[in-house]
Amino acid sequence: MAGHVLEVEDLWVKYYTMSGVVHAVSGVSFKLRRGEMLAVVGESGSGKSTLAYALMNMVPKPGKIVRGRVLLGGVDLLTLMTEELRKVRGSRISIVFQDPFTTLDPLRRVVDQFTEFLMEHGLDKATALRVAREYTEAVGLPERVLESYPHQLSGGQKQRVAIAMAISLSPEVVIADEPTTALDVIVQKQIMDLIDDVRRKYKSSFILITHDLALALERADTVMVMYGGYVMEYADKSELVRDMRHPYTRALLESLPRLGQRGLPSFLPGYPPDLRNPPSGCVFHPRCPLAREKCRAEQPQLVEVSKGHYVACHYAGVVK
Repeated sequence: MAGHVLEVEDLWVKYYTMSGVVHAVSGVSFKLRRGEMLAVVGESGSGKSTLAYALMNMVPKPGKIVRGRVLLGGVDLLTLMTEELRKVRGSRISIVFQDPFTTLDPLRRVVDQFTEFLMEHGLDKATALRVAREYTEAVGLPERVLESYPHQLSGGQKQRVAIAMAISLSPEVVIADEPTTALDVIVQKQIMDLIDDVRRKYKSSFILITHDLALALERADTVMVMYGGYVMEYADKSELVRDMRHPYTRALLESLPRLGQRGLPSFLPGYPPDLRNPPSGCVFHPRCPLAREKCRAEQPQLVEVSKGHYVACHYAGVVK
């Protein structure tokens, strides 16, 4: 997995709403190696999905990317014009949205939507149909699915179609935004197994957006934990398991149910911050069991505490 296919530098995203400015993503930086799966983990409202949209340079209004760079093969996607972006999206970087029930147009057959997408990227109709059939089969669906309308498919089948479209032009990076949220447990496993198979077969790099730390630790190579728009901890999975440093990461882990556990798992008291009016200092301090005066006054920087292991906490060494 040598070489970085994607480099994100100091990315900031804000939403300018009638009720105030939402500080959705604040200074996020990371690098993605070829063939790597990076899991971005955090509660709802942590900035995960906004980060995904920003990487595609498609933050919806009233949002705006106010600073940063997203380098795909050395090209900053945030500087590209609309027509240039149309060529890059799908062919070099693609996204699988979290709701399979709204991804596809309910009034058009799958084959029409699939081939139209491919033809927009320069394939002729015959080639587009051949590629659509090839990738439909690659994700374990029968060819007849192409002739179906979305309402005739299950949620798992729709998500497989979305994955097939996302990988059909062999992009270097695929973003999977909560790809199993609307699916039952058995289908969730099938979809994650499929993503693993696709990654191995096509050598694509994946960014998995999820609220489930257990899923991240099971499937990803690297884990980035976000809270309140900031990166709290970022490390190789094995390093994170061995030496978890941030109290928020620890709280996510301790909230997971365990086999044979009596009673309910522990939970983190309080609520995620209102990002229109985030707390002073460390954005996590109102819920942090280690919070001290410095935490209330000063936002900690993301620093490397060991090789490849980054933590944003004034007292990261306290958590063991």
